[in-house]
Amino acid sequence: MAVYTLTYSQGAKGWPSFYSFQPEMMIGMNNYFYSFKGGDLYRHNTNSTRNNFYGTQYNSKITGVVNDEPSATKTFKTISLDTNSPWDITVTSDLGSGFIDSTWLVEKEGDYFAHIRRNANDDVLELRSALGIGNIDSLDSSTASAVVLTFDFTLGSMISIGDKIYKESGGSVSLVGDITAKTDTTITVDTTVTGGSIPSASQFVLIIKNNVAESYGVTGYYMEYELENDSTSAVELFSVGSSLFKSFP
Repeated sequence: MAVYTLTYSQGAKGWPSFYSFQPEMMIGMNNYFYSFKGGDLYRHNTNSTRNNFYGTQYNSKITGVVNDEPSATKTFKTISLDTNSPWDITVTSDLGSGFIDSTWLVEKEGDYFAHIRRNANDDVLELRSALGIGNIDSLDSSTASAVVLTFDFTLGSMISIGDKIYKESGGSVSLVGDITAKTDTTITVDTTVTGGSIPSASQFVLIIKNNVAESYGVTGYYMEYELENDSTSAVELFSVGSSLFKSFP
C-alpha cells in the first residue's frame, strides 16, 4: 500500500499535493519547512535537484480527468500539453486504456501534442483493426520455429510483417503467432511467441494489426490521465487538452 505525505493549501482551501517522502516529524520555522528522517534534520525547498527526498529520487505525477458530456460515449484521439517539457502519459477510460510515450510528443505552436496509442495487450475481440484473411489451403510446419501458411488466392496489401495472426475455432479465436514474412500467397508465422500454436489446414485465420501502430485512441464516457515526468529540474505544466468526438455504435 502506497503511503504519501499530504499538504494543505490555504489559497486552494484543499489538499493539492501528495509527496513521496515520509518524515518522522515536520515543523515550519522562519519561512522554511524542516523534517526529520532517521534522526537527521532536513530543510526542504533549498536543493536545486527536484523530487529528491532523503537521498531517494522520485518522479512527478499528475492525475486528472477529461469528462465533457458525461452521458455520451466518446472517442479520445489525442492529448495536448501546455508545458515546457514532455511527459509520459497513461490513460484509462471505463471501456479501455492507452498510453503516450514522452518521445512521441511533438511541439506544435507552443504545445506538446501526440495521438493516444492502445496498449499492446488489448483484448483482440474488441479491436477495430481485425482483418479476416480466409481459410488456409495448406501449411508447412517442418521448421521448428515457424509455420508457412499457403492460400489459394492473392493476399492483399493490408497484411504486414509484425501483425499477429489468429485462428478461429468454434466461434473463438486463439493466437497462432507473429508474421515474419509474406508473399502474394503465403504467410510465414513465428509460432514460438507466448501463446502461439500451429493451426490446421483449411482453418479460418485472421490478423490483428499492431496495437500501437494502428491505434485509434480510447473510447469511453470519460478519460482519466496520469502524467509522469522524471526531470530533476523545474517543469511547468499549465493545461491538458484532448481532441475527442462522439462515438456511435
